[in-house]
Amino acid sequence: MGSTGRRFGAAFWVVVISAFLGFLGVGAVVPVLAPHVRNDLHQSDFVLGLIIGVFSFTALASRFLSGPITDRYGRKYSFMAGLALCALSGAMYLLPMGVGGIFGGRVLHGIGEAFLFAGAGTWVVELGDPTRRARSLTFLSTGIWGGISIGPVVGQFLGTFDRAAWLLLLSPIPAIAAVSMLPETYSFRAVHGKRAWIPREAVGPGIILGLVNMHHPALAGFVVLHLADRANSGGTAFSAYAAMVLLSRFFLGGLPDRMSSRTIFRSGSSVMLVGLLVLALKPPAAIAILAAAMIGFGFSFPWPSVAAFVLQRIDDSRRASGMGVLTAFADLFLGLGSLLAGAVASRFGYPWIYVTSAVMVVAAMALAERVLAEPLPLAGTPETVVQR
Repeated sequence: MGSTGRRFGAAFWVVVISAFLGFLGVGAVVPVLAPHVRNDLHQSDFVLGLIIGVFSFTALASRFLSGPITDRYGRKYSFMAGLALCALSGAMYLLPMGVGGIFGGRVLHGIGEAFLFAGAGTWVVELGDPTRRARSLTFLSTGIWGGISIGPVVGQFLGTFDRAAWLLLLSPIPAIAAVSMLPETYSFRAVHGKRAWIPREAVGPGIILGLVNMHHPALAGFVVLHLADRANSGGTAFSAYAAMVLLSRFFLGGLPDRMSSRTIFRSGSSVMLVGLLVLALKPPAAIAILAAAMIGFGFSFPWPSVAAFVLQRIDDSRRASGMGVLTAFADLFLGLGSLLAGAVASRFGYPWIYVTSAVMVVAAMALAERVLAEPLPLAGTPETVVQR
């Protein structure tokens, strides 16, 4: 399985770059979707909310399906299926079907994103050095985050929904072509008897990761409003946050390979906690931007540390299922965080959103002290090898 002794060869980087291309189209649709639905299709805000939400709910539900399928049929199969579904969603957006085509495209898009991540997330671990799993995941995360971050800029530049849909349709095609030429050898355990649909080993870590992710709506949705009277620095603060996540994951994402997951999680979460509390005080612009960068720096560590911990504990035949559960919890708590942030802002004001996010981080740290300290069982030996 993978390439023991090899360190991030050509196949590894093909998968990372292909994931970037897949998520580039995902991000490009974001800034032009709402104007298209409201102005071109003349739909209500309620319909727009349904269109936006159906993607998240579809992706969340599909993660529990994409993981087991990836474990059974292989990483390449799932990855290519995800890329193809993303391309098909772009094609559906372009069909003259009105709002029905948009709904259908969003459903395909959500399913495709789930399969894309399930395939890529497990494949990079097996293509990279087995002693540097956290580094493999953070390189992939950098590619995905890069696609999601650059995509909206490209979509805004393209200017129309149809042009962004064409990008979504076309950008996965070179990725599919490149991935199709990669050989894959994967192993799975032929397990007799009943298997748990949700791997128990990923539930506690998934809750931890979800609690940490609840801060994101406070940055993405409210920081511009929160800092409006601080030299209107909210946009710069969010850019500093996103850039720090990207840079920290790229350059420091391998730390969980050399230190305990609990130590790395504790350190990153502590930096996040300080940044959130400083931002809650609504300090001057320069300090607010620095606080946002601190949050981004700290947030770059929980994902690789938790994911590396789960990969050590879970059997290889359920690796994709475990990763799917982690991302499902992250998605679920992200949605809950959006609802909570809106409720807190309307009742108590913007500063309390960041206090609430800090409380969620403290809860994650307390749970991590117990969960991430559990003994690690030995991974089983695969019984069946399938080559494609």
